Amino acid sequence: MGTTTVKWISGKQFIGIDSTQHSVVLSTPDEGVGIKPSDLLLIAVASCTAVDIVEILSKKRMPLDHLEIICSGEQDQDPPWTFRKIHLRFIIGGQNLTEKAVAQAIQLTEEKYCSVAATVRATAEITTEFEILEEELEPVAQL
Repeated sequence: MGTTTVKWISGKQFIGIDSTQHSVVLSTPDEGVGIKPSDLLLIAVASCTAVDIVEILSKKRMPLDHLEIICSGEQDQDPPWTFRKIHLRFIIGGQNLTEKAVAQAIQLTEEKYCSVAATVRATAEITTEFEILEEELEPVAQL
């Protein structure tokens, strides 16, 4: 079981400390010094899936050289501003990647491994899409 701590700094600024003693600065948008807590939830969904994607494709002997996940969310208009839709767009690059392998890795993280997505899925619909970057070819030497 993980345990985290949030410490108040001042105003609407906080430090979040994870179970391994790493920290992140949080604040409201008007404070402008840290991550907005609701955005941190989107980051948590994206980073949880990222860890799984890297691991799954590595085991398939398809190591990555690029992974970017753009995560957007739609929230209710009224408090408590519950997330109802979360969309993950994976931009992924690496040698020998196939659409099938990437789609399968995304499916596994969604359905089996990502604890954050599994928790959030109770209130928010999670959708995904992906783009595989073209491999850059080595330049041909000129004689």
